Amino acid sequence: MKIGIANDHSAVDMKKQVVEYLVEKEYEVVNYGTDSYESCPYPKYGEKIGKAVADGEVDLGVAICGTGLGISMAANKVHGVRAAVCSEPYTAKMAREHNNANVIAFGARVIGIEMAKMILDTFLGAEFLGGRHQDRVDMIMAIEENQ
Repeated sequence: MKIGIANDHSAVDMKKQVVEYLVEKEYEVVNYGTDSYESCPYPKYGEKIGKAVADGEVDLGVAICGTGLGISMAANKVHGVRAAVCSEPYTAKMAREHNNANVIAFGARVIGIEMAKMILDTFLGAEFLGGRHQDRVDMIMAIEENQ
């Protein structure tokens, strides 16, 4: 599985640790984020990861900024993206199983690396359940189509 990762300046260190962890687990990882600690605009990186997922360059995305909020909002502006901010594993599981989220986001200033690893393991290990959840995901995507 190919995983894209994007981050702003606040999440450089966490991104490096996440990439190392994912590579150890034999995921292919593509970096769409910054490696600089200089202040930079998180929307730029949210859009990059969103486009990479929507265009099929990667299977799933990971987005990290200070809180996970801004970068996920930017990613969610890309047609076809369903980014979910998660600070614990249960929400990550539900994001995949019920909402078919294709980008997971979290905050480098909110959680530590061990929690990030648990969130990633849960998110990447879960699968969309379909069924009644498909109808709801279709409703979410219809909102996007009607704009």
